Amino acid sequence: MLIVGEVHTGLLRGGGPVTGDVASELVDLVRGEPVLVSERPRSHVRAPAKPVGVDCPLGPPGPARRVRGIGTAWQRAAILDGHVVQGSAFATVVRAGQTARQPWSHYLARPGVIESVGRTRWAELAEAFASPDRAADALDLGGIAQQAADRVQRNNRGAGRPGLRAAGTRLRWVALVEPGQPSPSRIRFGVHGDDLRVLGFTVAGADVARLAAVAEDVALHDWLLTVLLEVIHKAAIGLLPRDEAIARLLPAIDYLLHLWLPQTDVDDVTAALWAVLERRVGFSRQWSLLVNRVRDQLSAGAVAAISTAIRP
Repeated sequence: MLIVGEVHTGLLRGGGPVTGDVASELVDLVRGEPVLVSERPRSHVRAPAKPVGVDCPLGPPGPARRVRGIGTAWQRAAILDGHVVQGSAFATVVRAGQTARQPWSHYLARPGVIESVGRTRWAELAEAFASPDRAADALDLGGIAQQAADRVQRNNRGAGRPGLRAAGTRLRWVALVEPGQPSPSRIRFGVHGDDLRVLGFTVAGADVARLAAVAEDVALHDWLLTVLLEVIHKAAIGLLPRDEAIARLLPAIDYLLHLWLPQTDVDDVTAALWAVLERRVGFSRQWSLLVNRVRDQLSAGAVAAISTAIRP
């Protein structure tokens, strides 16, 4: 069994953060279903997940065979702190009990489950999902996630010049379910190009909702790191006059620095996964270095301003 997903993270277009009521309207993708709203530890407004039908190859796990997937994937969207948008799609992949395609009522009765038809080898299929290069006709959870994020952006009627410009990122994640194995284990995290990250790991059980939430949290913090790195790069510290460099850093203070809060203690699986990411990738260490660099520039600018003010 596999649990697979993709998360797209980006900045809400418009003039600035929106209120919780507006965010609830923007993510309301399933009419009649309540939007989930949380204000602690940070503002988090999330649409209920809805099933999206799929019928396509799952990827080429071997040169001589193709595995077809039929069923539904969960799709949902969220807004964090009023200005960070996430579109997410995820599904559980199981072996079909038959080789013939069933009526859609069969698949709709199992939302969020994709049945694999063909000779399925889970380890090979996991590698195919985790590959940065996917066949054009293969299961595209990224497209489903992006569709959710795009709908939120289209719903936003906010006008004005954004205080921060930031590119989006994609996190593709694959969990191979192996009962009896340490959970999680064999954790791998890779950065591919400017926007794609791939997270793979093995778990003993299939708590799909919890794994999707962990992946969304990792995606958020990877995006924060990516955007802060870009802001610091554009500030050209040491090349531009300090006042101009600080002016380019200010949007990071307004939009980014307060959002760093990894959910590392929700349960044992989450804690173990974040512990490995912190040890191998160094998310929080890199974040602290970058934040200190921003604050050092502010401190140096304040000292220079005071020196200028008191200079006879």
